[in-house]
Amino acid sequence: MENSVRVLLIEDEEKMRELIKIAFRKENFILIEAVDGRQGLNLFKTNEADIVILDIMLPEIDGWTVCREIRRTSNIPIILLTARGEEFDKLFGFELGADDYLVKPFSPKELTARVKALLRRSEVKSSEAVTNLEFGDIVIDKLSREVTVNKQRINLTNKEYELLHFLASNPKIVFTREQLILKVWGYEQYSDPRTVDTHIKKLRDKLGDCSSYISTIWGVGYKFEVPK
Repeated sequence: MENSVRVLLIEDEEKMRELIKIAFRKENFILIEAVDGRQGLNLFKTNEADIVILDIMLPEIDGWTVCREIRRTSNIPIILLTARGEEFDKLFGFELGADDYLVKPFSPKELTARVKALLRRSEVKSSEAVTNLEFGDIVIDKLSREVTVNKQRINLTNKEYELLHFLASNPKIVFTREQLILKVWGYEQYSDPRTVDTHIKKLRDKLGDCSSYISTIWGVGYKFEVPK
């Protein structure tokens, strides 16, 4: 990963911005700062960022709305920051298209690790062969990152797509939640395995009639297999 990473930080707490700035300076990241939601959206439209770090409780325009607006036009990785850690908030954030979620207070090193992991997962290697994955009524287009079910396109978040793509690329193999965290999210030290369960649930909801392609192996994890 190159060190000229451009990070758009939308955070109204000055002390939090300073802590993040110090951590990112050590990584040679370029930090673009916004102090409220409206400024954050404007900077997103006028700057080329590689990743967005977004606080939820913002003045002017809240983080939920900012996330929704960004997702209308971009698949850029988004990490949500919040002092609220309820399960509903996490589910809502993922539903809006966020890729990761950090509850305050957190270690700046943890945030740095998550940024690196998301960027690694988002890199597209030009040397990779581009082929579609087809299983029953599901088609996964690696070039456009689009998924169709019964010839109808479904809207997936980045992490939902990557999770489905990984499982479908390794059919009939059972993966633990910890293995999926490592393979899809790219880190293992800071993650709650329930994150996988949340994404699987949302993914099954969107797959509709093909939800049975993802099987739960009780006490172990998940696998992808087209039912006979």
